[in-house]
Amino acid sequence: MGVQNCLRVVCRPWSIAFSAIFLLSLAASLVPLSVGAQSPDSSGSPSQTPDNAAANRPGNSPDANKADQQGWSENDREITRKIRKSVMADKSLSTYAHNVKIISRNGVVTLKGPVRSDHEKSAIDSAATQIAGAANVKDELSVMPKQ
Repeated sequence: MGVQNCLRVVCRPWSIAFSAIFLLSLAASLVPLSVGAQSPDSSGSPSQTPDNAAANRPGNSPDANKADQQGWSENDREITRKIRKSVMADKSLSTYAHNVKIISRNGVVTLKGPVRSDHEKSAIDSAATQIAGAANVKDELSVMPKQ
């Protein structure tokens, strides 16, 4: 009798924990996923999703820079840091503009991603040109106006 009582005391917290995990996973599986779903706007047409991954993908050319190809030299990191600091300091820029990819490799800076206007594109390009020099900046920014 004493062994059975001991097992109940030791095993009961574990069974409660497993039951809770099971119920949470069951509840999560019943909730419909809406990630990436498009909701129609007032005109009935689907609105743009916040996912801009396609705009940030590199091209198929062999020299296309990706974010993970950021140079690790002190100079490359310093150039990227200065440009990012300059872009973030400009509060007139949209969140899209603040989140562009800035990739420095061997002193050459590539700017990638969507911005909301030509003004934002030129502001980011100008900041990068002042820091890295006009010959060292590749502007691959795209203008995607707010819909």
